[in-house]
Amino acid sequence: MAAYGLYTHIASNKTRSMLLLAGLFLLIYVMVFAGALIGEVAVNSNGSVAYYINAATRDLIKALPFATIGAVLWIVIAYFGHQKMIDSITGSESVTRQEQPRLYNLLENLCISRGIPMPKLKVMDSDALNAFATGLNPRQYSVTVTTGLLRALNDDEMEAVLGHELTHIRNGDVQLMVVAVIIAGVVGFAAELFFRIFINSGFRFGGSRSSRSSSSSDSNSKGSGGGAIIVIIIAVALIALAWALSLVVRFALSRSRELLADAGSVELTKNPDAMISALRKIENRGELPGATSAVMEMCIDNPREGFADLFATHPSVDSRVAALVKFAGGHDPGRMALPSDTDAPGEADDTSPLPPRSGPWTDKTAPTSSAQEPLRGPWGRHA
Repeated sequence: MAAYGLYTHIASNKTRSMLLLAGLFLLIYVMVFAGALIGEVAVNSNGSVAYYINAATRDLIKALPFATIGAVLWIVIAYFGHQKMIDSITGSESVTRQEQPRLYNLLENLCISRGIPMPKLKVMDSDALNAFATGLNPRQYSVTVTTGLLRALNDDEMEAVLGHELTHIRNGDVQLMVVAVIIAGVVGFAAELFFRIFINSGFRFGGSRSSRSSSSSDSNSKGSGGGAIIVIIIAVALIALAWALSLVVRFALSRSRELLADAGSVELTKNPDAMISALRKIENRGELPGATSAVMEMCIDNPREGFADLFATHPSVDSRVAALVKFAGGHDPGRMALPSDTDAPGEADDTSPLPPRSGPWTDKTAPTSSAQEPLRGPWGRHA
């Protein structure tokens, strides 16, 4: 479904989420049919191709209620438990205003300025520079940032990153990504299970070679054996196809979501230069050790790329910066050096200060480049 603007993008995400969930059931039924083919060959290896297909179809009809219940159960588990799974993989922990006053106040200011419900705030202990948002409903929404990002970015840049993640929540991108991960997870699990059973069986099915040789006709024996082999090939092909389609679902998600999230951040902060400098600092420094590909696809930057960039889930930083320069009037400082490990949080890379800001949320008496300035007012200084 094509999207030509923000509102059509949001509507497109909702439609695709529903279609992907429907596709999940279809892929599961394909996997069940393939498993039924393998099961029929395991019971009787002397049948014809037509016999196996008819028998597997009957098995599929009988298994439909159980397969449907299993898919629904998987969705329910993922709905309520996906955040705990992600936290266990990344080691993220929820933080409060007392634990992270700078980060908490920046996020709260953005939410208040646009009337957005405050998501949970989480911090991941990692030197990588990255952030991501997750959740399927307002009660589950959360924004996670790494400690490396906290050290490397000043207040303006951190605010831009938080605005980017809030835009993913507002646009419905996080729901679409979680649904895609659910599909890939259930189909991938089933495919691996079938292949393990298939390999561990040693490719030996019901009828033995001696039983084949005792059949009434050598030609019938050859035909029967050929039918079993053909059906096994069909079953393996169906399982592989379902697994490949589950991956394509994730890779097929429009990369424009990141460009729209960058634009949404600028709309929230009115500071394109902060978004640009944040992207330049994060560029190719966001690899999260031990994180699955599904988690990396949710991040603000995913340095992992597929063959010839065909399966890259994010546009390049260069193209994202170019869009911000062209459409938001930002300035590209070029590739930026990593801050030293001795830099205090928010003081990194002072050699590229951001231009002064103006607007109703700006404290015009406060310097824009100091991250050590005390917080002001009940919500803190909004940089």
